[in-house]
Amino acid sequence: MIRPAKISEIPDILSITRACAQKMEQNGIHQWNEHYPSEAAFINDVEREELYVIVENGSILGTIVVSTFMDDEYRPIQWLTPNGNSTYIHRLSVHPDHQGKGLAQQLMDFAETYSKNRQFVSVRLDTFSQNKRNQRFYEQRGYQKLGDIFFPKQSFHPFHCYELVL
Repeated sequence: MIRPAKISEIPDILSITRACAQKMEQNGIHQWNEHYPSEAAFINDVEREELYVIVENGSILGTIVVSTFMDDEYRPIQWLTPNGNSTYIHRLSVHPDHQGKGLAQQLMDFAETYSKNRQFVSVRLDTFSQNKRNQRFYEQRGYQKLGDIFFPKQSFHPFHCYELVL
């Protein structure tokens, strides 16, 4: 089941993202760190009603943010569609113990259906340039790579921006 997250669930959500960060570090992917994702970001996501969780047997197994807010870092990208009618995916995570079971696909299916049903023209996101697995994941879903942005607090490597026209 995918549903909106609650403020009270943020400690569990942070536990999932920390486990993901640790697994990525073990695989040489320095994507998430002590600065990101942060508790403050998740609080903001819940307050804006943009954070969703996938729950099985009462346990949160993963998260996704479906936002209508365009971060300033995205402004230089030459998007496929005009700005102003897209959703933005952030902080997609599935606990490492539950990866490989299709939960990330379910979360993305949810986000894309959510966006279509609300008449958005596209879904946009970024993923770390050193995370080849994530790049394949999005490209297999039909997302097109459009350009790079940087988040200096996360890495000196770029993040690739992708868009799926709905």
